[in-house]
Formats: sequence, C-alpha cells, structure tokens
Amino acid sequence: MLSIVVPAYNEGEHIYDNLMTIDKALKAFVSDYEIIAVNDGSRDNTGAEVARAAADNPNIKDFGYEVNRGKGGAVSWGASNSKGDVVGFIDADLDLSPDMIQSYFLEMQRSGADIVIGSKMHKDSKLDYPFARKVFSFCYYIMLKVLFGLKCHDTQTGLKLYKGSLIRDIVPLRRIDGYAFDIELLAMSSKKKAKLIEMPVELNFTRGESFGRIKFKDIWKMFTDTWKIWWNLRVRKSYFK
Repeated sequence: MLSIVVPAYNEGEHIYDNLMTIDKALKAFVSDYEIIAVNDGSRDNTGAEVARAAADNPNIKDFGYEVNRGKGGAVSWGASNSKGDVVGFIDADLDLSPDMIQSYFLEMQRSGADIVIGSKMHKDSKLDYPFARKVFSFCYYIMLKVLFGLKCHDTQTGLKLYKGSLIRDIVPLRRIDGYAFDIELLAMSSKKKAKLIEMPVELNFTRGESFGRIKFKDIWKMFTDTWKIWWNLRVRKSYFK
C-alpha cells in the first residue's frame, strides 16, 4: 500500500483540484493507496475544500486540524496516521508534478532503498527555478555536508518516499516543526543506516517571488533549527537512547 501525505496551508484556491490530480497520478500505477490531506490550521477555506475532496473521493483522507503546527508538524501527523508500506509526501501547490511519484515508487521497489528523494541538483533535473533559491540551496547543501555528512545533495525538495515502518518509527522523535524538519528526519534515518537514493525532479516554480512564502525569519529559523538538530544528534545524542 502507498500513502501520500499532502500538507496544506492556505491552499484553498487550488487544493481540491490538486488532490484530484494526485489521485489521478496514483491511480495510474497502484491500486491500493491513500492520500492523507493535512490542513495545517489554514486561515482560508482549505479545511472546507479538503473535506469536500474527501467526501467526493474515498481515497482522500482528511486529517486536518485547527491550530497551525508548521510543515514538519503536518507531515509528521500525516505519516503517523498512514497505513502504507511506503509513505511519501508532496507539496500541495504541485510545483512538483505528482506524476513523478510513479518512478520514485518503482525505483524504491527495484533498489530496495529505504528512502527515495527528489534532488534539484541531480544531473537529470529540469528546473524553472529562481537563481536566488539555487544559490541558497547550494550554500545550505555545503552546510549540511559539513554538519551531518548526509549522502545526498538536496534535502529540501518537497517530494520524498520513505519505507512506512521507518518514517512511523522516527516521526514521534521529531522536534522541529519548521522547514528544517526534512533534515531531522534524514539525519535520524542516516543514524539508522537507511539506504537513500536521489532522483531527478521537474520543477515549475509557481510562487510570484523568489522565495515564495518563505520570509527572512523563516530562513533564519531554518538555520537555527539546523544547528539544534546537530546539537541534539551529535552532542547530546538525545534522539536514540
């Protein structure tokens, strides 16, 4: 079984159609699947649109809540409530096409990988992506390489698949709610010797500004949260007792 978690915050204008698009993409290659839509305490009509989608399509599950927890909280909540042997997540805006899930899923089956992630730095990736974000991604990659030695080039692309048993084991240990939650999950997975494979992405950036909704305070918090993860993992060794 395949579970896909879709964290959504203030996506009311598009979330219904996007959930149906994800459903169509999954239906093309797998018969047993669920789409876990997590309305992350949105201030618009996202919750109502997710509920409408769930009422119209039995493959869509509504796991929303009222108080905003951040993307890390939303993904973790969805993963905790998943049933799939494979659990993935994809951004609700569909900058990344859900059609890519099929090749990631098949690569996981073929290789026996525990994690398959999208990478903007993969040689076969096709990007329509602001230059400022490319620079930021590269600088952040260098920082993560030094701090964690992760065997991947891009941790922040919003399409990832995990073995269900692995992600359900580590999300209860998560402490970061913001954008750095990806690093936390990958760092914990690395400590468990999980096998990771990177795949190319086709990315069409739909946000108007270079960083979309991401503000300077979000970037600063991402950096400080990254150092917190390093401290907890490398110094305190407090994730796994």
